[in-house]
Amino acid sequence: KQWYQRRVRGDCRKCTEPLMTVNDHSHWVWKVRYNLRDQLLLTAGSDGKVVLLNIPSLASESLAPEEEDTEKEVKEPLKEGVLEEYDKHEDSVYSVAWSPVDPWLFASLSHDGRLVLNRVSKDIKFNIIL
Repeated sequence: KQWYQRRVRGDCRKCTEPLMTVNDHSHWVWKVRYNLRDQLLLTAGSDGKVVLLNIPSLASESLAPEEEDTEKEVKEPLKEGVLEEYDKHEDSVYSVAWSPVDPWLFASLSHDGRLVLNRVSKDIKFNIIL
């Protein structure tokens, strides 16, 4: 059950406009999944790609530096949008899922039965958590 992870700032029950539109696949998108850290989003498409997106503007927690952290070195935040594209499948990717145990591990499954496990790169991971 993935719906409990779908959190956004504010009340979206009366939204009339989309919060975000993403056009990073060249064909249909079959599955979308939020990460438990809720600024990462995975999409799986019939173009054979899995796309990892960064969406901090829709995250439930602000990741802006706090006032008292001004003395520390401030890293350049990750850009909003596509972080990585994975093209290890030869056919349509019908499903993606984040690991319930490791928030940096995810799996994708394509029409030809290929199951691929991937990790979010260390650069992205450390930029988010540090």
